[in-house]
Amino acid sequence: MTSSPKRNDRGGFQAAVLAGNEVPAELSLTRGGQKLALNWLVLGFMILFHVAAVAAFFFFSWSALAVAVALHFVAINVGIGMGYHRLLTHRGYKVPRWVEHVLAVCATLSLEGGPLVWVATHRMHHQHTDKPGDPHSPYEGAWWSHAGWVIYGTGASGEPQLISKYAPDLQRDPFYPWLTRFHWVPLTVVALVLLAVGGWSWVLWGIFFRVTFGLHATWLVNSATHMWGSRRFDTRDESRNNWWVALLTGGEGWHNNHHAHPVSARHGMAWYEFDPNYYGIWLLGKMGIATHINALTLGQATTRAVPAVVAPGSLHD
Repeated sequence: MTSSPKRNDRGGFQAAVLAGNEVPAELSLTRGGQKLALNWLVLGFMILFHVAAVAAFFFFSWSALAVAVALHFVAINVGIGMGYHRLLTHRGYKVPRWVEHVLAVCATLSLEGGPLVWVATHRMHHQHTDKPGDPHSPYEGAWWSHAGWVIYGTGASGEPQLISKYAPDLQRDPFYPWLTRFHWVPLTVVALVLLAVGGWSWVLWGIFFRVTFGLHATWLVNSATHMWGSRRFDTRDESRNNWWVALLTGGEGWHNNHHAHPVSARHGMAWYEFDPNYYGIWLLGKMGIATHINALTLGQATTRAVPAVVAPGSLHD
């Protein structure tokens, strides 16, 4: 296992910001662009969820744990991995529009924001990976790449011009702007149902503990897989294949594979690279729901690759 260079290139990231008061649009989501202003609303919710996640251990029940595991699968594997990431962001496969919408709603149960913000941020990450403009690179600090970029500033939600540039395809579907505005509603409805059916034990485990665990699992893809792991492909960034992050996220940890071939719906290219999120897409294909599945195997992939430049107009319908 190799690690990324032990250096902090924060100066290189922030030089354009420090040169004047006007922040270039492409740098607006970086640490310097967000100006280290705490987002008290987001921070308040993060504190609440972490405290309640600890409290969940005092209200343990096997049924509550089962609810948490089931909802984690729906939110992180089906919603984020199969939906927001491999479908909406990279268009690694196609499904009917109503299935797209269902996957997007599942993703909102992760509390990772609405589809416009999530997709635009991630496409921007691929456009500027580990370079000035990357919203969450470890070169701006390990903590920043993990959670700092979430609790400081307003993120992509405060940069409508970036959403228009990086997610124009989603903006054309009225459902996605609506879901982005009300992304908190599905989680709230589920919380009320859990409270009515299973009481506070189900809420603490199925909402607070499960969401907190899922957030950190996803954030590890942004932080850990750009610092620790192996590099199969010689990409122009610090992406790594990290097996334990892959286990936590359903295959998202095969990050060097993904950055080398971002449109591939299959991230675990070798037989031993566990990739449940792709298995779900494969199953949809066998059911006739998913089509045009871009699934590279290790034999099909090249030994040297560079990340594709994100071009929504050419990569997406």
